[in-house]
Amino acid sequence: TIMLQLSSGINAEYGEVNMAFRSIAVRSAALCRRAMATEASTTSFPLTFSSPYKAIHDNAPVKQVDIPSTTGHFGILPQHVPTIAILVPGTISVTTEAGDVEKFFVSSGTATIHADSSVQILAEEICSLADIDEGAVRAGLEAAQGKLSSAASEADKAAAQIEIDVYQGMLAAA
Repeated sequence: TIMLQLSSGINAEYGEVNMAFRSIAVRSAALCRRAMATEASTTSFPLTFSSPYKAIHDNAPVKQVDIPSTTGHFGILPQHVPTIAILVPGTISVTTEAGDVEKFFVSSGTATIHADSSVQILAEEICSLADIDEGAVRAGLEAAQGKLSSAASEADKAAAQIEIDVYQGMLAAA
């Protein structure tokens, strides 16, 4: 079981362990030397962006990527500090070398920025913003809110809250 700290304050099983881990991670990060990626191009970087079901980019050179993460939304440019981020439901924007901006909704996942400035984004679900059916999302949100109000166990409440978070992210993206 994985611990999730949800925006509503509902905690799944391992909340205390997760908070302890975050506390240790914050303290250890302060001890580590943070450096810019120096081996990278100054105008673009390779992006791999995929889900278990499809690949959007496979080492494609891009100028910028903006991602939603647990620590807030942030942009990635060439020579970004190496980082690992947990994705939250929201919009990922990719600026190609040609300057076009591609926008996708992701439900969750991870983003890793490597020392060579390459970026790997692995999302559980990805869809183009143009593919979001706002009516279906509203219906799904309403159903998830019903599940939350009738949930008996903490696990059912947590599952319903995750659904709500994803549907709210989709509505905000649409």
